[in-house]
Amino acid sequence: MEALADEKQATHLMRFFKTGPGEYGEGDRFLGLRVPQTRTLVKEFRSQAGMADIPPLLDSPWHEVRLAGFLLLIELYQQAKKRRDNTMLCHIVDFYLSAIEHGNNWDLVDVVAPKILGDYLLDRPEERHLLYQLAAMDGRLWHQRVAMVATWTMISGGEYDDALRLAEGFLTHRHDLMHKASGWMMREIGKRGGMTYLLDFLDRHAPHMPRTMLRYAIERLSPEQRQYYMKLTDSAMRSTKYKN
Repeated sequence: MEALADEKQATHLMRFFKTGPGEYGEGDRFLGLRVPQTRTLVKEFRSQAGMADIPPLLDSPWHEVRLAGFLLLIELYQQAKKRRDNTMLCHIVDFYLSAIEHGNNWDLVDVVAPKILGDYLLDRPEERHLLYQLAAMDGRLWHQRVAMVATWTMISGGEYDDALRLAEGFLTHRHDLMHKASGWMMREIGKRGGMTYLLDFLDRHAPHMPRTMLRYAIERLSPEQRQYYMKLTDSAMRSTKYKN
């Protein structure tokens, strides 16, 4: 991977993933590989790799190397699932939960959380308390985003309750990345058979939703519906400003 480094692309990625002082990706370092390059390398070496190879990858200072580690973890999870090796599946999920801090940017969360934690919990509702434990970790942005984005798998399976409960809890979250993640899952609910659930959520919460969350949630609604919910938010904002 280091041999494929591209300094110009690395500079672009550092800006894109907000690695400057005070930004959410502060201090992260990039080699300048594109995601398809990393995926190709993982596929080339996946038959030779095992769990012991993942911690060194996740400990790397290079963003793309950590991505390779997470992509390899997904491969191992899928292999264990095909073998119906529940012991290994549990081990991989436990390892992932312990390694979330290494996935310290939104792409490293979004590519992994649905395919490991979300997939694991899809048929194990008795273990979904894990989502709420992650969501309750104030100040741990990536853990909270894992909780929200992991629900994508359940949404795809026609189960919306966990995503709705988590999104409601994140209405007052301070970070824009959580507003985006929550709004994205709301949009997915409407897209995947849960339009009634989405509209009910919006009817109850739109006036007080962060603007970014609302914009993501209503993206696939009709122009008239989008205008209606945006006006609810605008009216609530004006009313709050007037009271203050």
